[in-house]
Amino acid sequence: MEDQEQQKELIKTLVKMSRYTIYIACIAVACIAIVIVSMLNTGLARKDAIAVTASNNIPAPVAATSVVNPSLSIPKDAWKAPDDNTIPTGETGDAIRYGRELLAHTAKYFGPKGSIATITNGMNCQNCHLAAGTRLLGNNFAGFISGYPKLSNRSGKFEQPAERIAECFERSLAGKVPDIKGKEVQAILAYMKWVGKGVEKGQKLFGNATEKLPFMDYAADPAKGKIVFAAKCQSCHGANGEGTLAVDKISYIYPPLWGKHSYNDGAGMYRLTNFAGFVKNNMPFGATYQNPQLTDEEAWNVAAFVNSQPRPHKDQHHDWADLKKKPIDLPFGPYADNFSEKQHKFGPFKPIKDAQKN
Repeated sequence: MEDQEQQKELIKTLVKMSRYTIYIACIAVACIAIVIVSMLNTGLARKDAIAVTASNNIPAPVAATSVVNPSLSIPKDAWKAPDDNTIPTGETGDAIRYGRELLAHTAKYFGPKGSIATITNGMNCQNCHLAAGTRLLGNNFAGFISGYPKLSNRSGKFEQPAERIAECFERSLAGKVPDIKGKEVQAILAYMKWVGKGVEKGQKLFGNATEKLPFMDYAADPAKGKIVFAAKCQSCHGANGEGTLAVDKISYIYPPLWGKHSYNDGAGMYRLTNFAGFVKNNMPFGATYQNPQLTDEEAWNVAAFVNSQPRPHKDQHHDWADLKKKPIDLPFGPYADNFSEKQHKFGPFKPIKDAQKN
């Protein structure tokens, strides 16, 4: 009898241990499942972000690492875009939201298959003004409204903000100008006014427009830039700079960097000092001011390569009537100096800058 009782107790103990083991195993399985799902979701999110399709046979872009350069600090009082919760209700709020939509998905409304008009190249405004113009050093709109009206050295006349928007349609979007008094341009202005609220005229802002990289002592090299492009850029923008179209074929996930659907040679991005700084702080995918993926030299060189490729031409013979105010990196003469068009395009720029001071 005693042996039987001991056996019963042993069986009970074993059952309890089995149940405990199963319980622990279930918890372990659940934890593993959570980790796997998390990893899958992260992968899917990244896949959505880079939007690379196997059908196009495009390799995934090289993402930025998580290493932050501690020497590149962002001021605590640096400008920040207003929170969406501050968008007012009613017609004003509707205009602001519509303006942002137009900037983010310009091609949907004005591109080759636009629902309002077919007057642009298919790029979106936020291809050059990142996150609808809210990103530091990504051509943001923080000081846009407060900066107007102002004298434009390019046109030689005082311009209103709507006229500057019109120029972007003609140059960066290589297209035609929509009605600047119409609903769409007015909505864009409403959005820009909201984005830049609180910014005073002449206020110095960290991260406004694009960073001006230090000049090199030698010219930027398109041949070296081609190597950088192949390693860091073509996975998104295509081997021939053609960009990556969205599934709907209406707009680009990643914009074309040259060719008939890219910005023309009158756009701000055609100037190397603009493009190099933009690339340094924003490209390739995931790069930031504090976490750049290119050296200054690589940024200059890849900018030189991209802007040495064919693109639409913009008649600019009426621009820059005062040659002394012409930017040093415009590769179209005439100039107020004796430097060549090639040097004005690729540098070195310091000698040109020094000559302007004399």
